Amino acid sequence: MAEFKTNVMRILDKEKIDYTAHQYPHGKEAVDGLTVANLLNEDPDCVFKTLVTQGDSGDFFVFVVPVACELDLKKCAKSVGAKHVEMIHVKDITKVTGYVRGGCSPVGMKKPYVTTYHISAQSLNHIIVSAGKIGYQIELAPADLVALTNGRYADIIR
Repeated sequence: MAEFKTNVMRILDKEKIDYTAHQYPHGKEAVDGLTVANLLNEDPDCVFKTLVTQGDSGDFFVFVVPVACELDLKKCAKSVGAKHVEMIHVKDITKVTGYVRGGCSPVGMKKPYVTTYHISAQSLNHIIVSAGKIGYQIELAPADLVALTNGRYADIIR
């Protein structure tokens, strides 16, 4: 049987970016990021969640932070040059990103959005983010992920 590949994994393969795929047991519903880190036996500081906001201009912004952390929306807005940003409603995640809640990856969204990674990612050898489907994660070098998504680093957590 062929190895399962998500669209995110296919994009990484096409771009020749090294990654390690991880799978964790799950039900129909997403689990929180700390649970994912525990299931993968990984340090929560290396496992990142992808959060989507909308600015006062109507533009969408993507923020990628360690799973145990909370966004500071004021810092986020400042980092993207907006007056303010707010989290998008859960019901809008698929429409905006193409992903479901709990399977949102910074790679391969419907459109390219301004993507900002918490500065802690710069000092890590690897980070783990969703592979675009609940139960699947990818591990890769932060610099590769930031380059692929035309991302940037900023202090965006509380």
